Amino acid sequence: MSQKFTVLFDLDGTLVDTAPDLIRAHNHVMKKFGYPSKSIDELRNAVGSGAKAMMAKDNGKWKWFDEKIQNEMTDEFISFYGKNILYESTLINGVKEFLEWCKNQDISMAVCTNKTEFLAIDLLKKIGIYDFFEYVSGYNTFEYCKPDPGHLLKTIDILDGDKSKSIMVGDSETDANAAKAAEIPMILLKYGYTEKKSKEIYHNHLIKDFTGIEKIIKKYL
Repeated sequence: MSQKFTVLFDLDGTLVDTAPDLIRAHNHVMKKFGYPSKSIDELRNAVGSGAKAMMAKDNGKWKWFDEKIQNEMTDEFISFYGKNILYESTLINGVKEFLEWCKNQDISMAVCTNKTEFLAIDLLKKIGIYDFFEYVSGYNTFEYCKPDPGHLLKTIDILDGDKSKSIMVGDSETDANAAKAAEIPMILLKYGYTEKKSKEIYHNHLIKDFTGIEKIIKKYL
């Protein structure tokens, strides 16, 4: 039997627009610790860098807190976010239809996210797409995470896949750099959680959402 094709997905900004809930958690933490809150426009591009980076973003610059305070703020962020993980988050347009298409094509699917593994799994279950995936790897699943290519390659290996029959779908340079180093093709979402322009990020294909992405995948099957 020939090896199945594998599609790897980032989560935040790729499968799910999680920015509203992540920024809500951010503002909860900032208010609790006596700092000003931020609007979604001010923070959206920082979402993909993680909770610590979001809290350090200040008027376009980075302002890092004392390590002890930073850790306390991060713990509070994870606690609040975990309890409010699906308040305003929504699937990116066309995601469910594409996942159903992949399943019908007998394509292997996995999530490679820098979100904490248990939070990623919880979100996928609550938003109703967890069962499409054979594996979910978070930033703490292995001893490395994106942009380390090992995050992608290890996940492919767990699926008994082959990198020559795999592709990555993501929205940021973190995803793209991991895919480039792993030597697998990259599909980039145009309006991702990143401050870089699409032309500055490695990709083989550029999409605005998942509508019609099947045409790209068919070229690799």
